[in-house]
Amino acid sequence: QVQLVESGGGLVQAGGSLRLSCAASRRAFSSAAMGWFRQAPGKEREFVATVNWSGVNTYVADSVEGRFTISRDNAKNTVYLRMNTLRPEDTAVYYCAARAAGYGGTSDVEGEYHYWGQGTQVTVSS
Repeated sequence: QVQLVESGGGLVQAGGSLRLSCAASRRAFSSAAMGWFRQAPGKEREFVATVNWSGVNTYVADSVEGRFTISRDNAKNTVYLRMNTLRPEDTAVYYCAARAAGYGGTSDVEGEYHYWGQGTQVTVSS
């Protein structure tokens, strides 16, 4: 079982930046692709960004392209989401997710992720 714990959320003004972190409890994390999803009030959860097992390949949603960057540090069992130029529409609960061990390729499909964190709130004020 892999536990994922997100941190770094909070309240920020439009145009500001935040960095989310997601710490995994097991070394098996290093063979799995990771992703970030978000859910705004009254909306379905949506894909934000994904990184492959090595950190070389990344992919972000069109809505955050050029503003958000995903990265990982396998030595620390941690994945990051750097969010710049934040907008009020980025307000949501952000979830970290991990694919099963050995599934190292990137994915924007929620159903392909096996483990989920509890979420961290990001609020962007206008």
